Amino acid sequence: MITGGPYEGVAHELMGTPFASIAYVEETASTNADAANLLDDRRYAGHSIVAEYQSRGAGRRGRLWLAPAGSALLCTTILPRAVAASKLWLVPFWTALAVRNALLDSGVMTILQWPNDLLIGERKLAGVLCQSSVSGAMAHVACGVGINVRRPGVEQDIEPPPAFCDDAAPVERTKLLRAILREYDRALFLLDEPERVATAWDEAAALPGRRYRIVLDGDDCPFEATAQGLTEGGGLAVTRDDGSRETISLADARVLR
Repeated sequence: MITGGPYEGVAHELMGTPFASIAYVEETASTNADAANLLDDRRYAGHSIVAEYQSRGAGRRGRLWLAPAGSALLCTTILPRAVAASKLWLVPFWTALAVRNALLDSGVMTILQWPNDLLIGERKLAGVLCQSSVSGAMAHVACGVGINVRRPGVEQDIEPPPAFCDDAAPVERTKLLRAILREYDRALFLLDEPERVATAWDEAAALPGRRYRIVLDGDDCPFEATAQGLTEGGGLAVTRDDGSRETISLADARVLR
């Protein structure tokens, strides 16, 4: 499915891959919500939805992700193959690695931050949020990505301030989307190899040894810890400053930059 817009050329270039179906919309509430409605229709396997603007873009735990029109690459891609439900935790980390590699192609170096962010220095450049539909032992998944590409002319009241690709290098959104989809295609087989993905993610997140400031759900006091690495199920193994070790669950905490 090719629906025109600035990404039509990308779709044509990807002919012969599972990711040649791209729909472009000027505005939608959320590309993730749009893709979620298509997950169980296998005609949309490999399909991407790209929006110029999202009126209700969401990050992890429902936090807002808003970007002025023209400033970001906002895209959700339905994976062309099912994923074992037991390995669903792996998909956001796999997606982040693909996005990081695509950004490197454009001269933008990022570091991954647990659980779903890509940073330039200490500032957030991009986020990943995945949707799934589980049927028995298997699941269909949509990988949502938001990347700050062009710094808006008007400063945004966001704390901490975000990063943008053009802080590091000029980036064309069409080129970036093409690189991301090619990375997805190249790395599909890794969805069956969680240990390889976890090892690659640790390296891209500069683990072990990176400092994290974490606040647990129901606790008002964040704590400092040294991250050791990703664990089975997507948790983060950390060592607190008092020497105690624990695994922080995806569902139980958030990271403060």
